[in-house]
Amino acid sequence: MRKLMAGLLLFSSSALAGEMYGTITEAGKPVGEGVGVEARCGQTSYPAVKTDKSGAYHLVVQEKGKCQLTVRYKNQSAAIDVASYDEGVQVDLVLELKGKSYTLRRK
Repeated sequence: MRKLMAGLLLFSSSALAGEMYGTITEAGKPVGEGVGVEARCGQTSYPAVKTDKSGAYHLVVQEKGKCQLTVRYKNQSAAIDVASYDEGVQVDLVLELKGKSYTLRRK
């Protein structure tokens, strides 16, 4: 019975959270380790996570719907609107240098 209750509790808490994960590239190559990625969904801001050495990131947000991801790279920031769902969503991103500023688009 305890195992069943623990399993239900784990399932219900994960069902309330949405995940956003993916990779970030620039000029066809991963951005590498330590690039900050943060999310804002509605009125809630989520603290930045850092990419790993392959440019991958993983965020957990509580809200569903429209969110904004912001990437902080080389002393600049670029943002993009994305949607959060009950289940995870893969958001692979591409940083592009336009003039002197970075822009962000989905891959």
